Amino acid sequence: MSSPAINGAKAKEVFELLRDDLEAVEREFGRDTVSSVPAITDIGEHLRAGGGKRIRPALLLLSAKLFDYSGRGAIRLGAVVEMIHTATLVHDDIIDEARTRRGRPAANTRWGNSKCVLAGDWLYMQSFKIAVQERNFRILDVLIDLTQQMVEGELLQMEKLGRSITLDEHFDLIHRKTACLFSTCTRLGAIVSGAPPDNEEKLARYGRSLGMAFQLVDDVLDLTASEDVLGKPVASDLREGKATMAVIHALAQCAPEEKALIQKVLDERAFKSVTHDQILAVLNRYGSLDAATTRAYEYAADARSAICDLPDSEIMRALLWAPEFVVAREK
Repeated sequence: MSSPAINGAKAKEVFELLRDDLEAVEREFGRDTVSSVPAITDIGEHLRAGGGKRIRPALLLLSAKLFDYSGRGAIRLGAVVEMIHTATLVHDDIIDEARTRRGRPAANTRWGNSKCVLAGDWLYMQSFKIAVQERNFRILDVLIDLTQQMVEGELLQMEKLGRSITLDEHFDLIHRKTACLFSTCTRLGAIVSGAPPDNEEKLARYGRSLGMAFQLVDDVLDLTASEDVLGKPVASDLREGKATMAVIHALAQCAPEEKALIQKVLDERAFKSVTHDQILAVLNRYGSLDAATTRAYEYAADARSAICDLPDSEIMRALLWAPEFVVAREK
């Protein structure tokens, strides 16, 4: 694993490579979230100002640049994917009854659920309105498939709350809720640049595996990082009744009394009868956190493998480094 210092230095180098384009995406995002209805504009600005890594538009830009694309389409689509991502966060916070997002009050705590669900819907529609400007039906097909997968993933997750699920079910949820968007970003970069179909598929596989690694690391950090680092309460997934890979791994091996501890948290949706430290002790006892981290590294390796035979370039090296960034991050 790279040290945080080396990883941080490389991150700055990669984002410097994209600085002008990412700033253009940010401006586009700001313009596109302005509505004649003040509440939508205010909610949109609140969400945009919350920041984030902008890793999704960065992946789209890198994928387009890999094939020497330099038009405005990638900027517009970068804003589109970030808008879709933002819409999903708004809806997720409402469903999860979240109070904070990235260390700030979640939008629904300020504007209420009704306004926020409509603002999320507006963001979805606005993202498609901008995507239409590309006059490319393939782009619309990919975006429609993406949004359907994400909505289906959210519904499937709601049905499984409080229950122990299989690893296959969990990976299907990760694919729908996270990896599908990563894969769409890299695929859109290939499409807008006119890349050959086989290269488009390689980039799509790269994005999916990267997204799987990203979410697996996110799930481990949710259990192990501090609230200051996360910008939200620790172990939010367990508090919301969600069993992630480390928990599923432990449940498959632990003693009945340990299984009962985990199930108690999933049932109560809080650390009332059981403490966070008790759950961590169970997960550490069975190497479950390490198992989830190892699986994240396997997905990161698959992401690199998917594109390893594409021509070498500065952009290619940035794409090959991204999986390392994703698995070694600390927040």
